[in-house]
Amino acid sequence: MASRLNPYISFTGQAKQALDLYQDVFGGELAVNTYSQFGEAPPGFEDKVMHGMLETPAGFTLMASDTPPGMDYTPGNNISVSVSGEDEGELRGYWAKLSARGTVTVPLEMQMWGDVFGMCTDEFGVTWMVNISGTPS
Repeated sequence: MASRLNPYISFTGQAKQALDLYQDVFGGELAVNTYSQFGEAPPGFEDKVMHGMLETPAGFTLMASDTPPGMDYTPGNNISVSVSGEDEGELRGYWAKLSARGTVTVPLEMQMWGDVFGMCTDEFGVTWMVNISGTPS
């Protein structure tokens, strides 16, 4: 799989409804994982979206989640850019450059869903998420 660049939108409890709307608009396959599917969920977040992804016949990919307690949510600043794929070297290179003069929110490391993931805000205030699938490290 080649690396992909995708918009990632944060919501305050309406991610599933928004993804359902976008699926109605664009068509495609929708995959949704809730917080409770990955272990203990924050109170009230058991059925909220930890990660949702819509892949459309036109080749669009849109990702979304509900903002968990303790993370900032600011309407208008609720969109991040996600870079994902299997090429560990390529993706770690992107991470190194994006995070070099920025702020790391989540270190690039193995996560509970089995991928290496990190989140940072670059020096220009853009939030980036890097996800490396199928890596053993």
